[in-house]
Amino acid sequence: MKPRVRLLGYPLILFAVALGPGHAQNKDSRVVLDAMKAELNRSMEKLKPQPSPPYFLSYEITETYTAGVAGSFGAITAANENRRRSLDIDLRVGDNSLDNTRPIRGDMAFEMGGYSMIEAPLEDDAAAIRAVLWYNTDARYKQAVEQLTKVKTNAQVKVAQEDKSADFSREEPAKYSEKAVPIKVNLDAWKEKIKKYTAPFAQYDNIYGANAALSVTNERRWFVNSEESEIEVAQPQCHLYLSAFTKADDGMELPRYKSYFAFTPEGLPDDASVLKVVENMIKDLEALRIAPVVEPYAGPAILSGRASGVFFHEVFGHRVEGHRQKREDEGQTFKKKINEKVMNEAFSIYFDPTVRRAAGTDLAGCFPYDNQGVKARRVGVVENGILKTFLMSRTPIENFPQSNGHGRKQAGYRPVSRQSNLIVEVAPSAVQPDLKKMLIEQIKGEGKPFGLYFEDITGGFTMTGRFVPNAFNVTPVMVYRIYQDGHEELVRGVDLIGTPLATFSRIIAADTRLGVFNGVCGAESGGVPVSAVSPGILVSQIEAQKKEKSQERPPILPAPFKDSR
Repeated sequence: MKPRVRLLGYPLILFAVALGPGHAQNKDSRVVLDAMKAELNRSMEKLKPQPSPPYFLSYEITETYTAGVAGSFGAITAANENRRRSLDIDLRVGDNSLDNTRPIRGDMAFEMGGYSMIEAPLEDDAAAIRAVLWYNTDARYKQAVEQLTKVKTNAQVKVAQEDKSADFSREEPAKYSEKAVPIKVNLDAWKEKIKKYTAPFAQYDNIYGANAALSVTNERRWFVNSEESEIEVAQPQCHLYLSAFTKADDGMELPRYKSYFAFTPEGLPDDASVLKVVENMIKDLEALRIAPVVEPYAGPAILSGRASGVFFHEVFGHRVEGHRQKREDEGQTFKKKINEKVMNEAFSIYFDPTVRRAAGTDLAGCFPYDNQGVKARRVGVVENGILKTFLMSRTPIENFPQSNGHGRKQAGYRPVSRQSNLIVEVAPSAVQPDLKKMLIEQIKGEGKPFGLYFEDITGGFTMTGRFVPNAFNVTPVMVYRIYQDGHEELVRGVDLIGTPLATFSRIIAADTRLGVFNGVCGAESGGVPVSAVSPGILVSQIEAQKKEKSQERPPILPAPFKDSR
């Protein structure tokens, strides 16, 4: 069974606030890159006489500096800084057409890949770096030779693969250098901010969790390969998260989340803006506690720009990742639909990791080069409703032999094709100034008492394999019923579900209010930052199911805040 891929706007990245002593970031230096190049060249030369020499080798060292502050109910719960380096090795024996990385059909553990962290020296010590590279390259070579034998045996005993494309693409070497810019984080000042942001929640005895966290990450990557590519990139990311939850009398947990993303701490909102959001979160939680539960529903719905960004990410984005068209346990929803209409002709979707900002917000899914040393570029996947291409890593698929710069991974994983910045464009013919008016016309025509409006969403997940229902589940936190007379009612306990082809074909209109979702997407190659930019959309029919709920009653003990007032 294929693991589900998941998009998260809050919970996953919170734990990037690493534990450990504080460290300053290194000055710019060629030592790391030069040591990697020297050892790579030596390894290729020394292994050349072997019966199965490597035809490709790459090293990637990732240095991650993290700083973070977390707090709850007006008090600090964690404050940390850390720096670490990790090594990833891609060593291939055989040749481009068939090598040791080909999935072994029937071996689920190999299909899913796995996490393999190799610690690298923190100091710019060429001898120490080369020693780690030498020993682990030797180990990887032995594993690769053994794996190639299994691959060849598997190919002989299984039926012929449907996709006859090669295992690895040939790409032009690239050279790129982007020096790291240290991020200065005043942790003492942020401690006061975090206490200030979470203190208002302590005034309410029916709010059971209230947290805020700053997570600052400055990632620096050095990459070299046997094709003579040399890449050095730096990617700073700053996240501010707010979360709180209450419980209804029937036991249902009701969360409220808010997250912000920027490339520097200075790009995050000021205190007044955050405190206003905190005030609104408290009002929302109070309203959610007494809101009615939605029964299962099928009918028209509006998704806000932020909600529709998550919707497109789940319903569409994962299904156009190139490697999913090749693996025979995948659903391959769109594999045979190139140059066919897959949605309303007024809609276009492209992925562009070179875009750093949209709708007044920094975009987390940007990068100059992917984790395979291929230059990032705009990829027009849907043009005027017509499917044109897929997101590609260096794993070719039928009719798509090259990468388009979307081979991505978290340190310690193997890269596969992954999303970056998903951006939805809509032709003027489909833009409507008032989606609510259109929704009311729809429900009146169908004789339905109400439609749904999904205002805010925290994330979701999707199943892409063929051995499980090929479905998605988007997790909303603020949903309204819109009645025929136009009045709105907050409701709770609803998940947006469906299957991709049916739901995707029912998008009929959009507004002009762009929303941005910045989050972390978890899949086979770990968690990678992504963004989705979309206007609000009207879908002629969606399906909603009841949300799972706890059977535990609200606390019997009164909150200590109540006794102290």
